[in-house]
Amino acid sequence: MKKQFNRLSHSIWLCKYHIIFCPKYRHKILKGEIEVFVRNTLYKLSDQRKLTIEEINIQPDHVHMILSIPPKYSISETMGFLKGRIAIKLFQQFPHLQKRYWGRHIWSGGYCVSSVGMDEAMIRKYVKWQQEQDQKG
Repeated sequence: MKKQFNRLSHSIWLCKYHIIFCPKYRHKILKGEIEVFVRNTLYKLSDQRKLTIEEINIQPDHVHMILSIPPKYSISETMGFLKGRIAIKLFQQFPHLQKRYWGRHIWSGGYCVSSVGMDEAMIRKYVKWQQEQDQKG
């Protein structure tokens, strides 16, 4: 599989992350209309920031995403943007959620993130090959 690098004005990049986040208390609210709303909102917000959702899986009590984030945005900034905007829109669209989530905080404070990208073994091999090429030349 060929890796597709993205371009900005002064860089090429491949920054993909596996991100997991969940509603407070892991309440199983992400189903039916709410699940569809969260999915659609994630796609709309991602388009605004030029993020790419590579994969998404919404379970009743958590969200899994593989998200491609340009290097000009930090992961924490991106997650704050996504979780904050989705929360605002959820409370507007589904006012009954305010009874369960008083204080207008629907998401747990944290999230899980791990990087996804080029294979480490392949990168190590390339670095060693590059060193050998430099020594030959």
